[in-house]
Amino acid sequence: MEFIDYYKVLGLDKNASGDDIKKAYRKLARKHHPDLNPDNKEAHKLFQQLNEANEVLSDPDKRKKYDQYGKDWQHAEHFEKERAQQQHHKQGVHEERHYGNFDADGDFSEFFSSMFGNTGRANRQTQFRGQDYQAELQLNLTDAYTTHQQTLTVNGKNIRITIPAGIENGQKIKLKGHGAPGANGGPHGDLFITFSIENNTAFKRQENNLYTTVKIDLFTALLGGDITVDTMNGKVKLKVAPETQNGTQVRLKGKGFPVYKKDNEFGDLYVTYEVELPTKLTDKQKELFQELAKLQN
Repeated sequence: MEFIDYYKVLGLDKNASGDDIKKAYRKLARKHHPDLNPDNKEAHKLFQQLNEANEVLSDPDKRKKYDQYGKDWQHAEHFEKERAQQQHHKQGVHEERHYGNFDADGDFSEFFSSMFGNTGRANRQTQFRGQDYQAELQLNLTDAYTTHQQTLTVNGKNIRITIPAGIENGQKIKLKGHGAPGANGGPHGDLFITFSIENNTAFKRQENNLYTTVKIDLFTALLGGDITVDTMNGKVKLKVAPETQNGTQVRLKGKGFPVYKKDNEFGDLYVTYEVELPTKLTDKQKELFQELAKLQN
């Protein structure tokens, strides 16, 4: 697998702090996001590399392994295990030479054999699983409301995925076998996609429920009446009860957000009434309100 210098991708050196990494990633990810460069394949490739670089370098443990092993950082534990076995094996060979008068030559290091091919008497190459890829996919809230398909480009390969309705902001899914190729014939890694959902509506989402505020005039609040309210899938008519107070909340059952991977199940929509007081009253209106005030007293 081609080595990618994650520090170079982010425009940083190896002494960069965690804050430096975070700032560089956010700046470059915005600049090279596929939505802003729809026909630029190089931007797509760079955006993927930026995600990989941030995933590795923002994690202290992964970063330490990457600094030591480069592209093979995910196999660090295997390498350390092989190294320990090599040390143990070399110790055994030394004892045989000293005590058994055994004439051995050559290096029996399976560790270096697994990394660089067959050497001396070592004929086995260790297979390693490929590196996992990390990617971020941005959606609008209206996109997440319905099940739909999108095509992703990973290392020049198009992958068509179905995104179920009700996907959550920050939710991560795994596409098995769509990561980097394995070493020495090992299996491919996986592709992990994290969803970033931008709210492009007037609704506030909390899990499967939606919340909105609707303004009603003073006269509708006092006398009652019919109003029309927007929902995610159209308009509905509501009957406002007489003497409705400011801040009153009503629930529209089943008018909220789809429940993830549950067909025809939805949360609820909560509508809060905001009563608007009239302004720029005419003299006649002021007179009538004064009469009402006298009656009230």
